[in-house]
Amino acid sequence: MHIGNDLSTTYTMKEGSKIIELNSTDEEKDHGVFITNDLKSHEHCVQSVKKAQSVLGMVKRHFKVISTDNLTTLYLTYYIRPHLEYCMQA
Repeated sequence: MHIGNDLSTTYTMKEGSKIIELNSTDEEKDHGVFITNDLKSHEHCVQSVKKAQSVLGMVKRHFKVISTDNLTTLYLTYYIRPHLEYCMQA
């Protein structure tokens, strides 16, 4: 991944006597945090929201009737809120 303005740099790796050119990418995921080449957090926020919505959909599918207190407990403790808050400081 290129960080900065110089996009003409190519990166290589030597394996034995062969020199292999590495592919370029615009984003990487490291320790659950998405990093883009412009160092913005938009992709990480999008992926966090998708994961939280997925878990919320799973909760809705498995609990046909759920009280407000139980939904609040599921939201705050383990299932939904931690996905939204994971590494947002980064």
